[in-house]
Amino acid sequence: MTESSIAMTEDATYDAIGRIETLDRELTERFSTRLLTDPSLTRALVSFQANKSRSIYRWYKYKEAFSASLVEFLLNYYNVKGKILDPFAGSGTALFAASDLGIHADGIELLPIGQTIISVRKSLNNDLCKDEIIRIRHLIDHTVWNSQTERVPLTELRITSGAYPEETQIKIEKFLYMIQQEQGRVREILLFALLCVLEIISFTRKDGQYLRWDYRSGKRSESKPFNKGEILPFDQAISAKLREIIEDLHPTTLQQDLFNTPINPGTIKLLPGSCLDIMPQLAAEAHDAIVTSPPYCNRYDYTRTYALELAILGTDKDKLVELRQTMLSCTVENRAKDLLNMNKAWRSALDAASQQDLLQEIIKYLQDQKDQKKLNNNGTPRMVKGYFFEMACIIFECSHLLKPNAPLFMVNDNVRYAGASISVDLILSDIAYKLGFDVEKILLLPTGKGNSSQQMGQHGREALRKCVYIWRKR
Repeated sequence: MTESSIAMTEDATYDAIGRIETLDRELTERFSTRLLTDPSLTRALVSFQANKSRSIYRWYKYKEAFSASLVEFLLNYYNVKGKILDPFAGSGTALFAASDLGIHADGIELLPIGQTIISVRKSLNNDLCKDEIIRIRHLIDHTVWNSQTERVPLTELRITSGAYPEETQIKIEKFLYMIQQEQGRVREILLFALLCVLEIISFTRKDGQYLRWDYRSGKRSESKPFNKGEILPFDQAISAKLREIIEDLHPTTLQQDLFNTPINPGTIKLLPGSCLDIMPQLAAEAHDAIVTSPPYCNRYDYTRTYALELAILGTDKDKLVELRQTMLSCTVENRAKDLLNMNKAWRSALDAASQQDLLQEIIKYLQDQKDQKKLNNNGTPRMVKGYFFEMACIIFECSHLLKPNAPLFMVNDNVRYAGASISVDLILSDIAYKLGFDVEKILLLPTGKGNSSQQMGQHGREALRKCVYIWRKR
């Protein structure tokens, strides 16, 4: 490429970024009275961090969850009663927090790990009986799994092969065999506790888009060796987790939290599958609020980050691929969904996304960057387009399912690709307005989120908004 052609390409890129920034300013001005910084919103409150000290919520570290405290605040402040829906239920934080307030809750969840967490927690809503506690304590005190001679071979995926020290893998296989010998809730708790400790006993760490491998695994996936720190021995990790579960469920603990426990908790209904498939089947105007946090448009692949757990739950290679393609387009491996063929009623939603000027300028820019071979992954334009068009369909269904004047609360992040900041909050709010919502507030965290190190290296540091949207159905 000649110097003149390089200069022309750079000028075109500069002009494209300029058009995006102009459209973004116009949209920001339109929603300026709705964009409100809330000093009480912390990163801990809108993430799993605030759950770490909460009994029961602390059991499984579901990094993408928001906190129960945030859900409680929103539902109390906006005086929500009746029944809520979370189309991206994850580990069920919104469902259980609502239930504890006496509100009924429906949750839709695609990934088997989320389904399992919710199902086990529902099963454990009643106190453990004395015999169950005695049995679990016996298993812990005598590390019964170590006396097993039989083992259940560990299911492995290509991306989980070699994830554990050899001794740990043997103990896991003995533990799995022991689980098969147990019954009822004891069996459920044992499997659940195993899922809770997989990361801390493995060579891996969940790290956004993938599993990051410790240098001790022998895998050389990074130029600079990664040390995750202490890898806990299996016996120590599983025993501590089982004791934590018993402590949180023991009647004395529940008596201490008496004033936080409702007399009549709301019912919880889990709907396993994709919200794109399930939401059109639900009764119209049956929900008094929606509380959710969809996957962000950030390339995170949950089928990879939760691969250890999915493997234990029996997810094979084909099912993993199916899950990846079924979930909301948020990773570069997602293929485009034929949304209109899936549901003809989504025409207005797709039109709303197609007519969103800022979104269309961003998609065009990313496609141009791809054509010039300037993107680090060519799937980015397809992913960004898929994300917003699918979210438009989900917003359409939310409007259909909410009662008139009911609120929708959503936690989401803005993102940045190829130097272009993408105001997810403003674009989705504009689409929501066209699909029957009033944008009541977009609450901003006082401190923004930093973009990736690669983006900072190429395009400079820029804080990105992390927000809680509050929309209300007209």
